[in-house]
Amino acid sequence: MNDLLSPLLTPEGHALLDEVRGTAPADELAVATRLRREHPAELVSAALAQARLRQRAAAKFGAADADRMFFTPNGVEQSTRATVAAYRAERLRALGVTSVADLCCGIGGDAIALARAGIRVLAVDRDPLTAATARANAEALGLADLIEVREADVQEVDTAGHDAVFVDPARRGGRGRIFDPEAYSPPLSWAVATASTARVAALKIAPGIPHEAVPAAAEAEWISDGGDVKEAVLWFGTGAPGAVRATLLPGPRTLLGRGLPDPAVRPVGRYLYEPDGAVIRAHLVAEAAGELAGGLIDPTIAYVTADTLRATDYATAYEITDELPFNVKKLKALLRERGVGNLTVKKRGSAVEPEELRRKVKPQGPNAATVFLTRVAGAPTMLLGRPARPS
Repeated sequence: MNDLLSPLLTPEGHALLDEVRGTAPADELAVATRLRREHPAELVSAALAQARLRQRAAAKFGAADADRMFFTPNGVEQSTRATVAAYRAERLRALGVTSVADLCCGIGGDAIALARAGIRVLAVDRDPLTAATARANAEALGLADLIEVREADVQEVDTAGHDAVFVDPARRGGRGRIFDPEAYSPPLSWAVATASTARVAALKIAPGIPHEAVPAAAEAEWISDGGDVKEAVLWFGTGAPGAVRATLLPGPRTLLGRGLPDPAVRPVGRYLYEPDGAVIRAHLVAEAAGELAGGLIDPTIAYVTADTLRATDYATAYEITDELPFNVKKLKALLRERGVGNLTVKKRGSAVEPEELRRKVKPQGPNAATVFLTRVAGAPTMLLGRPARPS
């Protein structure tokens, strides 16, 4: 499979990649037909496929890097977003780490961030094409002096010469996403055992991991970027075993767990706060509510309500104008009365799909509103409001 990559690393391949950069899908056939008059058909196809992957990867890596890097379809899908990788690399650097064994390195996204933080990296992956792609990326970005790529089974690699270990096990199989940490490749138990051999370790895991599966010796961190939860990380050697944190990017803004009890349930106030997904996954809604002097609208729903508007990094605030029992006809009439054509539908604790509701109410008009489909003290409820920002 390396033959899909090797021709692109030649001068002819580089020139062809420059020529097809930014090709729109609708133009691919015409471009391919023209280029095949002067270049081998397989090379043209490989260049166009790489151009498509680079366009997809720009959202994760930025256009400047993506246009120079090389990708596989799985690599684009599974690689760490550059902003998240840079944040983690900076944490490792701040912990005094100068060398990392990056196990299951994929196409090298984390290795790149680590090297840019001045950390020496041994990047290991057992798949030949993936390892070759990681090596090509280190070369393309001028980081080959700091990144050694090795094609090997990570369970057979000696990591003793490195300050830290980073493990990003495969969490997808032939049937899609894997939820059992022991079904990761390699299993979480192996990664934890490997972590214990290093001064510092970071294990990337799925954000949906049950909290009871987190080892007592680990610090657990949930990370979101731009409001989207990206991953969870188990940290070892940070001096904070058992700690829980939610980190929001850009920033970083970090909320630390204090072991607070669940907030009290109270009536819906003037403001509703929607905690960031990382805060919810980290089970730190109580900590966020404590900053807001707020309570919950329902014991099972992660919406915080309060009577006053306060600035917070960890939740988005909405001013609530209406609270009514779930009733599509009443909502439709209310939206028509308010002239709402731009309707944002959010849900938590409701089986109704946002698009289904939008089709039924057919919003029309110049105004905007947000409707929350949720439960209030156990009762299906609709809350209508608008974004609120402290002055």
